[in-house]
Amino acid sequence: MPNTAFYHSNDPIAVRTKAGTRSSLVDICKSVTPPCHLNPFLFNGHLQTCWTAVDNTDIPIYYKRKIFTADDSTYRGVFAVDFVVDEYQWTGDGTLPPRTSCFSDTEARELELGSLDNRPMLVTLHGLSGGSHEIYLRHVIAPMVSKERGWAACVVNARGCAMSKITSPVLFNARATWDVRQVVKWLKKTYPNRPLFAVGYSLGANILTNYLGEEGSDCVLKAAVVCGSPWNLEVSSLALQRTWLGLGIYSRVMGSNMKKLFELHVEEISKNPRIDVEKVRNINYLHEFDRVVQGPTWGYPTEGAYYRDASSSDSVLAVRIPLFVIQAEDDPIAVKEAIPFEEIKQNPYVVLCTTSGGGHLSWFKLGGERWFTKPITGFLTKMAEEVGPVPTSDQSAPSTSNSDNTEPDAITRLHFAPMRRKFQIENKTE
Repeated sequence: MPNTAFYHSNDPIAVRTKAGTRSSLVDICKSVTPPCHLNPFLFNGHLQTCWTAVDNTDIPIYYKRKIFTADDSTYRGVFAVDFVVDEYQWTGDGTLPPRTSCFSDTEARELELGSLDNRPMLVTLHGLSGGSHEIYLRHVIAPMVSKERGWAACVVNARGCAMSKITSPVLFNARATWDVRQVVKWLKKTYPNRPLFAVGYSLGANILTNYLGEEGSDCVLKAAVVCGSPWNLEVSSLALQRTWLGLGIYSRVMGSNMKKLFELHVEEISKNPRIDVEKVRNINYLHEFDRVVQGPTWGYPTEGAYYRDASSSDSVLAVRIPLFVIQAEDDPIAVKEAIPFEEIKQNPYVVLCTTSGGGHLSWFKLGGERWFTKPITGFLTKMAEEVGPVPTSDQSAPSTSNSDNTEPDAITRLHFAPMRRKFQIENKTE
């Protein structure tokens, strides 16, 4: 049985339950985390990860799609958000993923009217080149929207993913937080009484952590979960490149998936003068795609510069809502050496749970169930049903400066800003 370990601040935030009792974030995370009993035949991270490709489990989730127009002209274009709805007669024509269709005009108007109900709502961010159709996220959505729990849910599809169209020459990137920010603002306005929660997987976990760090104490989410995050993107990329399986299988497959995504939108993306279409078509690996697409698109000179700037390993220091992190130590894609153990232990709002086995977003048990479903759904349910408002004051924030008045003034002003990025928008002058 894989070992389970927890990493957290020595002084984690205390929370008050709706019953009036006090608990700690660590106790809540431990209470919802069952022993990690995995399929003994899938005895390492590679087998767990590869089993995803042959597992034929189906969990029917039905969606209706809303197209958002970006409200920031800097990141102009459109993106798709899929809302979970009750089962309906789906007659797909191949232009959208299974069990997904667009809202009718009447349904769209009703959606915009919103609601004053207080159902908890879950916002989900998927992994690299994925979408709302991914089975790993449906493992979590299904129990949350069941009649027993009654949550509402939506999936923010990264630009160009899940058979969505793009209207500007850019795809998503690892720190593309603007779309999720717009969706959260829209949800808060449209459903003002709903407590909002979020979960991110793999690249979506990295994006979500960056968003949480950027929002800091202004974040309107009540709590969040990140699962299988690559954290330090440069470390994770170099780890993939140094082994045959990492480079020849995982990086090649992910690079191929990104090339397919590129070809679906090549007419629009090729309008970007920085993109050399033939170079993109000649790449084989993920880091090569990032070198010839993500770097030029966003102004980074190399893929390494992009990775260092888009990583969430520092962003976790700025998170100010309860955050539960779940990682497998044998994950061959989001590798253990990229996990920011020390940064997490500096932040009282964050608890990390690691398992010695599980692979990348896999954690298969005998029978096909996935272990990660229980801690994620348990944490979200407990935070929604049993825990009252959690203070987000910076009074509990980790100290990044020296406040000892005996030190020289220059020393006391030293400060680490975890969200200071190198990515800048230049203001054009006439």
